[in-house]
Amino acid sequence: MRYQGREVDVEGRVRLVMESALTARDRVGVQDFVLLENYNSEAAFIENLRRRFRENLIYTYIGSVLVSVNPYKELEIYSKQQMERYRGVSFYEISPHIYALSDNTYRAMRTERKDQCILISGESGAGKTEASKKILLYYAVTCPTNDHMAALGDRLLQSNPVLEAFGNAKTLRNDNSSRFGKYMDVQFDFRGAPVGGHILNYLLEKSRVVHQNHGERNFHIFYQLLDGGDDNLLNTLDLERNPQNYQYLVKGNCPRLSSVSDKNNWKVVMKALPVIGFTEEEVQNLLNIIASVLHLGNTQFGEGEEGETYITTETRLNSLAKLLGVDDSGLREALTHKKLTAKGEEMISPLNFEQAVSARDALAKAVYGRTFTWLVEKINQSLALKDELYHSSKGSSVIGLLDIYGFEVLLHNSFEQFCINYCNEKLQQLFIELTLRSEQEEYETEGIAWETVQYFDNKIICDLIEEKHKGIISILVCKTISSRFLDKNNDSLNRNLKEVMCQSDNQILRHCFRREEVIDQKRPEMAATQFKNSLMKLMEILRSKEPSYVRCIKPNDAKQPGRFDEVLVRHQVKYLGLMENLKDGVSTLVNHLGYKADEYKLGRSKIFIRFPKTLFATEDALEAKKPDIALKLQTSWRGYRERAKYQRIRHAVIVIQSGWRGMKARRRAKRRRQAAELIRRFIKGFIYRHEEYCPENEYFLDHVRFSFLKNLRKNLPKSILDKSWPTPPPSLVEASEHLRRLNMRNMVMKYCRRVQPEWKKQMMQKVVASEIFKDQKDSYPQSVGRLFLDSRLWRGFKPRPRQLLLTNAFAVLVDKTKIKQRIDYAALRGISLSSLSDGMFVLHMPSEDNKQKGDVVLYCTHAIELVTKLSVMANKASYVNICPGSIRFAVARAKEGIIDFVRGTELKVAKGKRGHLLVTAPQINTT
Repeated sequence: MRYQGREVDVEGRVRLVMESALTARDRVGVQDFVLLENYNSEAAFIENLRRRFRENLIYTYIGSVLVSVNPYKELEIYSKQQMERYRGVSFYEISPHIYALSDNTYRAMRTERKDQCILISGESGAGKTEASKKILLYYAVTCPTNDHMAALGDRLLQSNPVLEAFGNAKTLRNDNSSRFGKYMDVQFDFRGAPVGGHILNYLLEKSRVVHQNHGERNFHIFYQLLDGGDDNLLNTLDLERNPQNYQYLVKGNCPRLSSVSDKNNWKVVMKALPVIGFTEEEVQNLLNIIASVLHLGNTQFGEGEEGETYITTETRLNSLAKLLGVDDSGLREALTHKKLTAKGEEMISPLNFEQAVSARDALAKAVYGRTFTWLVEKINQSLALKDELYHSSKGSSVIGLLDIYGFEVLLHNSFEQFCINYCNEKLQQLFIELTLRSEQEEYETEGIAWETVQYFDNKIICDLIEEKHKGIISILVCKTISSRFLDKNNDSLNRNLKEVMCQSDNQILRHCFRREEVIDQKRPEMAATQFKNSLMKLMEILRSKEPSYVRCIKPNDAKQPGRFDEVLVRHQVKYLGLMENLKDGVSTLVNHLGYKADEYKLGRSKIFIRFPKTLFATEDALEAKKPDIALKLQTSWRGYRERAKYQRIRHAVIVIQSGWRGMKARRRAKRRRQAAELIRRFIKGFIYRHEEYCPENEYFLDHVRFSFLKNLRKNLPKSILDKSWPTPPPSLVEASEHLRRLNMRNMVMKYCRRVQPEWKKQMMQKVVASEIFKDQKDSYPQSVGRLFLDSRLWRGFKPRPRQLLLTNAFAVLVDKTKIKQRIDYAALRGISLSSLSDGMFVLHMPSEDNKQKGDVVLYCTHAIELVTKLSVMANKASYVNICPGSIRFAVARAKEGIIDFVRGTELKVAKGKRGHLLVTAPQINTT
């Protein structure tokens, strides 16, 4: 039996998990909207939401979807004890919670071995960012961990305040509104422990840097710096503490927030940056950039008599150039002039007043926007998998977390809000597609006719925006349109400003402004087109994972606790499509209970219930039937005991009367009966072998398991190279894999204990040789299998035999007892070998050193071993070069020699053309 995730099989084994108990199901509304009696009534839906909200029950299910109402206050429901309460518990077993959805997603990832994602959606101010933080906190606290993973968990959590500081701002509807889209992948290893993460960011609202609506603020980091930075820091950045002194911070006329402490948040951000991995230099460069944006806003222009523009705030310009790490004269020129290229000639044209202001604002937006992208990249480096053990693990899985921008309906939507709403429409389209498709597949599996559900398909809206050649995005590219809509879509930066920024001493800005961008003459893609393409890639990512949904609702626009605005909530319920989740295409229950034909339908293995009252009636009937069931069980047990007692007495009398012969006959008969019974049990167990563990198959499954374990004990692998393993029965697949890993770990530990120090040294050298020569030199397969000896005698090329002695600090080339050349490891510039099977190699030495006699050209039959040992002793494995054709080397008196390498039948060394040394290397048969 199935009703939105609750199941009962046809034989009657009940696994229905209700909200809590029958007596509590109507205590405060219903905890799952699908259990509403008037399931198609919007008024009943809103009333249930209101009743629960008044009792601080902010979470409610719609089947597997979690609805969350922002309480605008702290609730005592997020403690570690609450986390343990939901850990490993069935989704519907206790009251709805964000932790329940987090745990259910995590367990689905672990059991089904399939990547998951959690999609959080709702209006701005509905609590999406807080929901994502609660999910990350749950995984950081409850998942298996060690010191490495605990550090990763800290970095995951500490990335939130940093991203919020640089990417969130106060808007009219939300004091902490995300002004960028964020998708985070958290990677888990085969044990379910978090081992890595990656963040994708979408469409930062860069226009907020230079302009804010009345009652709104710029990004948090500006106010945090001015309020929380100490006096020395502000003096270094040439800043004043009053935000009203900066043009980019006064337009919204909202310098302070009662609900936010900028000073405390500054401390949190400064504490988080080192945890994530920022160096002191990077932090200082980052703060210089933030301060430079404020100074840019205060850079003012004047207009001359002939319309030329000049900068009136020279002192501010000097501070700005210093913080940006650029030349002040070049910056002044770039802010007041632009470069044009006509017919191959470059010209410089002055900007008028409006163009100069626009260029200044474009630079501020570009500097801040690109720095934000760098910041995300830096966090990703901190979260990335670093351990090769985890990289090679085949059991890793991913949970994606989408915290996207808030959908808003404003009187006049900005370009960014247009893109934000377009993103939400695409997510709604994906939600409709995935939920309806999964339900339809289950109906088809059960052989039940699919009943069409009426819902609003927003495909027409998405097509209106993104349709090729006809959609709004395509129209935006058209040059005939000229408006501030279009300016944000273009958002280009003058070429000469890019040239100035490419020369910055600030390492972050130099990374953000690449010289190739100045050289590239191609017209950059419009912002809307870039956003559309990145959104398409996000949809592909989400489609590849199993989704879970959190639908966030804000109860009022005033951000007041306890206030429930029915009109506002109804509006959100409509456009989020929550009522469409209560669709009426389900069926089921047994005929003898007297249900009508329209109340149920029977599938192949499940019964589908249409109405909640039918489900409750089933439970009530079960409760009423329990006394009869108990009485029948008691009667059967007493009868069994009486029969067993009679059989024992009768058996004793027969044994005494019949004597020894009769006893033997009965024993044979008993054995036959037992054999027959055993065969019947085996046959029945075989028939029921794919069912859950039950009396019909328990003996058969126990025997199969015992036989497998007994066979496994006799056939365990004897060495770590033996990959054989008996095939387990279906019921022991997981246990077998666990035993296989334990056995392999045990053999590896035993093998490691037996490894002597000299063998460890041997293997370390072999690893270095593999990194340098594998798949690059023909003689590698034959060389690596031989022992690398500590006392190997290497000789130079004919006709002058030499010995090469390796010490800790230098190598010595010896002719019998005479030192011919000393090779200091620190001076060694490189080691070159061919890719063929010859033994020639060259040690490159500095030519300016008069003590050296040029490069050293040697031949050795164990070249791979020698070069490996030399690179290990000199700590210069990365200096080894494998050359496929020729090697150049320096000889005395600044001359140069060349060795050419070719394949042949045997090893030969001869003088070739143009004075080159020609080495013929034999082809090695690797079969």
